[in-house]
Parts: sequence; structure tokens; C-alpha cells
Amino acid sequence: MLVSKLCNEADFRSDWHREWCAKLKQPLTYHRKYWEFTFIAQALREHGALQPGKKGLGFAVGKEPLPALFAAHGCEILATDLEANFARSIGWETTIQGTNDLSELNALGICDPQEFARLVRYAHVDMNHIPADLEGQFDFTWSVCSFEHCGSIALGQRFILNQMECLRPGGIAVHTTEFNLSSDRKTIASGPTVLFRRSDIEHLAEELRRRGYAVEIDWTVGRGPIESYVDKPPYGRGPGHIRLRIGPYVATSLGLIVRRP
Repeated sequence: MLVSKLCNEADFRSDWHREWCAKLKQPLTYHRKYWEFTFIAQALREHGALQPGKKGLGFAVGKEPLPALFAAHGCEILATDLEANFARSIGWETTIQGTNDLSELNALGICDPQEFARLVRYAHVDMNHIPADLEGQFDFTWSVCSFEHCGSIALGQRFILNQMECLRPGGIAVHTTEFNLSSDRKTIASGPTVLFRRSDIEHLAEELRRRGYAVEIDWTVGRGPIESYVDKPPYGRGPGHIRLRIGPYVATSLGLIVRRP
């Protein structure tokens, strides 16, 4: 079974990645965003979350295809993001203005439209201020490369701790974020996008375990030819986008899986 891990080239050749890309109608290219989608879906499936009647909560969903994918498996989904005007004021892109635009989350036709309308709801939620009425309501939570945008490393860590309260006993949280491959000392610690270091994630994992949650991390760094390439702005002109340069640092994606007993 998957554990928390870094994005690596070998995953792109796995059966599970290819299967989920087909279901998500995503191309088979070496792009970490597609890995984030498939990592989340595979982790949730392995933990029994993608079943009819299960309830999922997505944070900062934008226009991602995961709400439609999970609804196609019979899950009841609450998709959330910042209110549009507030999002624009802080430089965050959100395209869903309200419930009238909800069909944009199923633009690829991943889920039957009637089932999507029945199973998917939308709400404005600030990740730094999760409403108390969401606590204990969900079988799984997820976000795709979002909690690095909470404002600082400390706020991103706090989000992960707080969103665990939204899970029912036995629930599973799966999130991805930006990870600093260059340094475990220097990083971008505050601002619109931060880069988590290994020490930041290990500190978070220790606190999660102290609170009774279960998390296991594989720190293996791949050495494949595609992931050895570092994509630079403007991105997308090389053989892949597994690793990229953000400021002076080389970054990739980290997938985090946390279980509530």
C-alpha cells in the first residue's frame, strides 16, 4: 500500500497511475500534477474510501477533476474553495463563483451528470478557518498542492492538524504539497507559496502521532532520467515536470497520507 512519499518517476509507469489517468481523462505524461491526482485516488481506494455512501471533503478544489471522480464511485462530496473575490484579492485562482458553476467540476464528463448533481455540493471555505460544523462529518479529506498557500509553513502545518478534526473515526486524509529537494535548512517559509522541508514534515508527523493519528513516510528520492531534469520557468518545455525550480530551490510534490484510528 502507498505511504506518504515523494513524487518519483517509477510511479508514472505503475498500473495504478495508468488506470487512474484513464479514468480521469488525463494524458500519460511525466507531469507531477497528474501524479498528485492519481496518488490521492489510489491512496483513498487502498483505504476503502471510494465506495458508495462514503463522504469526502475537498479543500481548494479549483477546477480539479477529483470531485467528479469520487462522485463516479458513489461518494458524497463537499467541494470547497475560497470565495472568489477574496481569492482574487490574495492572488489565489478560483473559477467557481457559486453553485451555478458546479458543473465545471465535471467538465470532462467523468461522472454521470445526474449522479454528479445528486452527490456533489459546494461551499466557500478558508483553509485557515475551517468551520466547526464540518468536524467529524467525513470519511476522507483531500487537497491537491494547496496547503503550501496558507501563508506560511506554520499555517500549512496547522491546516493539516485542524482538518483531521473533520474526519470520522477510521477516516483518511490525503494531501499533496510542494517539497524542497535542495535544502533542509533554507527554504521559502512564508508568502503566497512556501516550500516544506523534510524537517517541517517530520515535525508535523510527530505532532500528528502525538495526537493519535497514524502516518508513515518513505523519503526515497528517485534518480530516473526524467526526474533528473529540472523544469524552469516558463515551465513545460522539457521532457517532464516532475521537478521544477521555484526561486533558488529545486522542488517536487510530496504526498501525505494520515489515518484517524
